[in-house]
Amino acid sequence: LAAPVAGGGAELLFDGVKKHQVTLPCQPEPWDIRNLLQWIKQNLLKERPELFMQGDSVRPGILVLINDADWELMGELDYKLQDQDNVLFISTLHGG
Repeated sequence: LAAPVAGGGAELLFDGVKKHQVTLPCQPEPWDIRNLLQWIKQNLLKERPELFMQGDSVRPGILVLINDADWELMGELDYKLQDQDNVLFISTLHGG
């Protein structure tokens, strides 16, 4: 359903892979970003999940875009995913 993409250094937490085309398993309720983040944590995140997630959301400093729009405009964790959505995670934190 969605194609999560990581950039700005966030891809390093996913074995350096920037783009993942994923098919999410069927479930009774529609998938939302909250469910997607948990699925990503369990299936795609390869190391140091604490650098990507905090609680059930992304850490501060991770910009989330849904189809090129800021997720804050789309309902954040409650946004219901649609087929072919593109979800982009960009780290805005940089080491010194």
